[in-house]
Amino acid sequence: MKWNKMIALAVTGALSVGMLSACSGTSSNPSGSESGGSGDKVIKIGVFEPSTGDSASGGKKEMLGMQYANYETPTVDVGGETYTVELVYADNASSTDKALTAASSLVSAGVSLVLGSYGSGVSIAAGPTFQQAGIPAIGVTCTNPNVTIDNDYYFRICFLDPFQGTVLANFASEKFGAQKAYLLGELGNEYDQGLITFFEQAFTAAGGTVIKDSYPTNNSDFTTYLNKAKNEGADIIFTPVSIAYATQIISQASTLGLEIPILGSDTLDDNKVLEAASGTSVPLYVSTFYQEGGDPDFDSGIKEYINSNADAKTANGGDDTIAAVTAMGYDAYYVALEAIKAAGSANPADIQKALWNVTYDGVSGSIAFDSENGDAIRDTAYIKVSDNAGSWNLETVQTVQ
Repeated sequence: MKWNKMIALAVTGALSVGMLSACSGTSSNPSGSESGGSGDKVIKIGVFEPSTGDSASGGKKEMLGMQYANYETPTVDVGGETYTVELVYADNASSTDKALTAASSLVSAGVSLVLGSYGSGVSIAAGPTFQQAGIPAIGVTCTNPNVTIDNDYYFRICFLDPFQGTVLANFASEKFGAQKAYLLGELGNEYDQGLITFFEQAFTAAGGTVIKDSYPTNNSDFTTYLNKAKNEGADIIFTPVSIAYATQIISQASTLGLEIPILGSDTLDDNKVLEAASGTSVPLYVSTFYQEGGDPDFDSGIKEYINSNADAKTANGGDDTIAAVTAMGYDAYYVALEAIKAAGSANPADIQKALWNVTYDGVSGSIAFDSENGDAIRDTAYIKVSDNAGSWNLETVQTVQ
């Protein structure tokens, strides 16, 4: 265990996860640094995440990993000097409209780089704002390809949806012998619809057929869609939707007595979704970035951190289940520190140049960026299955060449 981690855990009671929904910072210093009231040098890292809206549960868990990493390692050496790292929060409210305001607030705060977001749509919406300001951003779990395309300032550490959609299509065929798939997503949601397209491409290329439906935003009754899947003889249901919609779909599938396996993407890897599946007989599988047990030191540290502070436990959904997005948020923070150290500067332009060559061995695996779009070079996904009693079990580790 790192010495800084021991210090952090000793003072965890001082943690203020209430910062989750804050949007602080007023400096517009173009160097991305400033001196604190005590004369300490400060470098600001923006946290562009949803703490309200449909994606709030995932956003808070992703931030939790960043906050734990920041408590563990609250300083960074920049050109031979020690800087305190300040996290500056902006709530994008799970909304593409509000994402622009949140992104602009981080630019105004004088951050050196940005972490986030949970949710591809908000990341795509905010990308031009960060690009125009010359501030690099590191996407954590925003998997849609359009996040980084034509934007040299947006990087990411997660796998992409063409890979994820193919992994899940292959899994459906191999695990269930599926020949017919029912695909359901939110109308107009870039994340949902993008993943559905990639799943369909892989599934039909292997000889399968699909039935597709889209529901309107704020829909709460999924019985018609679920009954259609049953009546059309679907072998599996693929629904890569938000946590809020997923809990309703699972609950209503249970009420209908459906036994069709439900496959979800990384957004469904959440203890709120586990809670919805608990006590049901709904077969639920998800693809994700990390499985608890992958790094015992990280697991024990984050659990102690969560259990030592009521606000942290609330942000984590009320228990100490480790979400994959928390591990990814943790890794993203350390990738940011590596970029700052490599740049030897707090200037956003210098950090952006350094990011292309940054490599880091994180708890979620080795992280490096490709030279074309700044996307992570990843070839592995974890497939987890709900035990319908409140836990995930590892089903398989899936790769695509």
